[in-house]
Amino acid sequence: MLLDALRADARLSEWLRDLENENAPQVEVLLPDADELPDVLLDLTVAHEHINELVALRARLVTDADALALLTRCVSRLVRNLGEVGKAWAPPQFPASAGALGRCFHLFVFVAASPFVRAHHRSRAVPDDVSRRTLADLGRQVAVHHRRLGTPGLLFPEWMALHFHGELFQLGRLQFERARLGLRMGRALAAAGSGSGPGDPCLSLHISDFRGPLSPAACDRSLALAREFFALHYPDERYEVAVCHSWLLDRQLKRYLPPYSNIVRFQDRFDVAYEETTPDDGMPVGFVFGDPELPVAELPRRNGVERAVGDHLRAGGHWYGGHGWFAL
Repeated sequence: MLLDALRADARLSEWLRDLENENAPQVEVLLPDADELPDVLLDLTVAHEHINELVALRARLVTDADALALLTRCVSRLVRNLGEVGKAWAPPQFPASAGALGRCFHLFVFVAASPFVRAHHRSRAVPDDVSRRTLADLGRQVAVHHRRLGTPGLLFPEWMALHFHGELFQLGRLQFERARLGLRMGRALAAAGSGSGPGDPCLSLHISDFRGPLSPAACDRSLALAREFFALHYPDERYEVAVCHSWLLDRQLKRYLPPYSNIVRFQDRFDVAYEETTPDDGMPVGFVFGDPELPVAELPRRNGVERAVGDHLRAGGHWYGGHGWFAL
């Protein structure tokens, strides 16, 4: 059974105890039945090739009373304080010993939570197409897992928690997270005279996989949509600045890419807030090639970005996360 595998892991055993001891109301969780589940998964853009396996895993889940109780606790915890910034929550990654059900358990948590977040979206008059495209990132993240490991699952369930807690929206090419400035970013913006500082609201920009070119026109459209969207649906929140934390803002990319490239033009939108001193080579390798563990010597050179990332590493260089901002 699923919980036996979790209790055998000291860290997860403690997590289970803490979750079980929470004295908080539980929501009624209605997992779609075997006939409904395929349509729900397809609406969330989970690939057709994974549907049969997930329907079969659902059958295993509903016959495991302890796993069902855990699902209820997790969904209840996830949808608590829906929409509050900084309150997103997701179960931690489960070990390989938890099997296929453990690998896909988080998918069922998000599927069961989707009616709650959709209701929250409706309470803010969020258009159905925005709600649908935002939650469709679940299927994109299943595709990322499949690209790396060959199976359905989620590599980073905590990332999807932002979508299913009402903190992040897909608006055109970019995703916008309702967030607050951290200490380093806030201090940098205050020093730049932006009028913002640590703890102030901001929109954190994210760049989706499998979404086409990061063209200036696509970014301009997204930003125009975001300005209109948040003014209309979150009029009680005032967003003065946009921030981005990404390897795409590592200024070393300008050594390898022409000034008219989409990545360089994306970088040029931002003022540098601060620079990292700790390398993070796995981040660009993972995003560009699909697996951060790939041997550097074998990284392909099929396009300019692949050549930039691989050649820099093969020359003994390192990549760093970039941190930038601009006024909205």
